[in-house]
Amino acid sequence: MPLAHIESLDNEGRGVAHVDGKTIFIEGALTDEIVEYSSYRRKPNFEQATTVAVVRASSQRIEPECPHYGVCGGCSMQHMNVFVQTAAKQRVLEDALWHIGRLKAETLFPPIAGKSLAYRHRARLSMRYVAKKGTVLVGFREKKSSFVAVMDSCAVLPLPVSALIRPLQTLMVGMSMPDRLPQLEVSVGGAQIVLVLRNMEALTADDEDRLRRFADDHGVVWYLQSKGPETAKLFYPLDAGWLAYTLPEYDLEMRFFPTEFTQVNPDVNRMLVRRAMALLKPEPGERIADLFCGLGNFSLPIARLGATVLGVEGSESLVQRARENAAHNGLGARSEFAVANLFDVSEESLMSGPLKLGTFDKLLIDPPRDGAQALVSALPVVGGPSRIVYVSCSAATLARDAGILVTQKGYALRGAGIVSMFPHTSHVESIALFERG
Repeated sequence: MPLAHIESLDNEGRGVAHVDGKTIFIEGALTDEIVEYSSYRRKPNFEQATTVAVVRASSQRIEPECPHYGVCGGCSMQHMNVFVQTAAKQRVLEDALWHIGRLKAETLFPPIAGKSLAYRHRARLSMRYVAKKGTVLVGFREKKSSFVAVMDSCAVLPLPVSALIRPLQTLMVGMSMPDRLPQLEVSVGGAQIVLVLRNMEALTADDEDRLRRFADDHGVVWYLQSKGPETAKLFYPLDAGWLAYTLPEYDLEMRFFPTEFTQVNPDVNRMLVRRAMALLKPEPGERIADLFCGLGNFSLPIARLGATVLGVEGSESLVQRARENAAHNGLGARSEFAVANLFDVSEESLMSGPLKLGTFDKLLIDPPRDGAQALVSALPVVGGPSRIVYVSCSAATLARDAGILVTQKGYALRGAGIVSMFPHTSHVESIALFERG
């Protein structure tokens, strides 16, 4: 096996080495280690590889907590100290801001991070019937594979959910059509665990009895999903209440449907909301717009702090959920929600059209991975919001949009920092503050 000395980490947490003039990206390797590696992809200028053996280990290397690490593709950085993971993600953000946006933040915010295990309250688990072995695998997919990893626990799922993996395997083996049950979506809200079963064909009466008994024995709620997410329906028990998470600092309970988007890490989400409010500084009398508002995760804290908020989202169902959450929390009078395609806007439609964002004092933007290029490009050079808080799930698109805000729209990048929403993965979330220069 060839040897490599690891010089640095790339944006996906892989070790970077140079061997015979070629760049090698090596999974499972850390800075300053010497490793044996095996390449699985070769190109003229680079190779992608996996670590076979560590010849000289870094002091940053730790023993992975999960026995399935290395096979399961759910995590990619469990071999790395969590503090080093956070520092590496901060470098990813800084590099993206500089190389893409040609920017440096005036201030680097302290990283937002929480517990690294049992944090994941949402997950989509794959299921695969293995006829030769008479079993059903339930879990995440293997690394770089469509196969489902053989696992009986998961260190990043809450303990009660992790403990369900083996009983779920037993349950699914006994179903009448285990090969037609490809997916299980898990959603945790408070003490409630909801399992959304993707059933490609109608269940038999015996199948339904099995699900009911499982729910009674394990204290879970079943939904059935015959096609897309919009087809998910409550199956059992029929008196199950809402899934919900709380934002205690703002005396908020946020209800949600199991297939609707919420942050996977509720503890870090609370810290993120706190940071966003500290940067945005909502005050009574202000009008603030929350763009890509979802079910109101930031909108309702803004309203609770006394400002009037307009939440805008492209999904009618999420907007309806935001309205319901506003009413549930007694904030209907200070909040309004609208449906709009924020990927297709112009300065005219944005500032003087139905949204009338030119009349708002501040903005909070929380777009999906594609970012908010059309939106920030439509902001006026003069006038408009004096302060923007931008929450991002992609360092690259944040950097691109930051470049537009600073070089074309007259804003200054006051600060930026990372949010470790997905420990043990290379996923980087971040938050940034822009003000008129």
